[in-house]
Amino acid sequence: MRKLIFLIVFTIASNFSKAQMYDAYEHAGEFGISVGAAHYFGDLNNTAALNRPKFAAGIFYNRQLNNYISIKINGSYSMLGYSDAYSENPVQRIRNLSFNTNVWEISASGIFNFFRFVPGFPEFSFTPYVGLGIGAFNFDPYTYLNGEKIYLRPLGTEGQGSSLYPNLKPYSSVAMCIPLTIGFKKALNERMNIFAEVSYRFTNTNYLDDVGGVYAPDAFSPVDANGNPSTWFLLQDRSYETTNTPIGVKGRQRGVGGSHKDSYATFQIGVSFNLQSYRCPKN
Repeated sequence: MRKLIFLIVFTIASNFSKAQMYDAYEHAGEFGISVGAAHYFGDLNNTAALNRPKFAAGIFYNRQLNNYISIKINGSYSMLGYSDAYSENPVQRIRNLSFNTNVWEISASGIFNFFRFVPGFPEFSFTPYVGLGIGAFNFDPYTYLNGEKIYLRPLGTEGQGSSLYPNLKPYSSVAMCIPLTIGFKKALNERMNIFAEVSYRFTNTNYLDDVGGVYAPDAFSPVDANGNPSTWFLLQDRSYETTNTPIGVKGRQRGVGGSHKDSYATFQIGVSFNLQSYRCPKN
């Protein structure tokens, strides 16, 4: 009987001691780095193919509000690009457009942990999480012509900036995004965690790829000062490289158009370092 009473008292005391430790430990937040892959979705990849991933990396600071909710400030870099040559659609292969762009993004997100997360305590060392936020990013699409790197935005490939199309203004190189994130993290110890996450960005631009409207082959001069085909003319419709009859007829759809917006996603793995403190347990 004495042994049973001792066991009950010991168990209660042990649990009370653990509760005091959990209460004393404060997970204030974390900061970390990540690397992985990024992929573009848009007018050149309208079937959501995942066949051309490119490099991505990021840094972040996570301010923990409690064991379940935090605010994340994130800075990231993504390399995006695609080509009609990768498409299974014969019309797109004839269109023959391509692009690359560097994307620099900053965002703020609310993060929700599904499980209580207390680094340093094995029973609370793992959690899946989701996040939703808002951000801004810079992009500047370019392509290659005869081995030369050419930035597309200044050219006005769909008539932007032409006096013949006064309603078409050059698109901005800064756009907004809404990152939706799903991931999980595991505390290795009270100081360090590992994590993996997928983040999909909805954007408000249709010009990540410089394609979004209709052909405007009369917008600018088709020849340069030397009488040679101008860079603009050669890049606004590149179907001449794949067919004898260029498809860039005035007013014909060049991209998907309408309310369709481009998007991109990243998959990253990384490490984070906990910011922590201890306080007097509550009575």
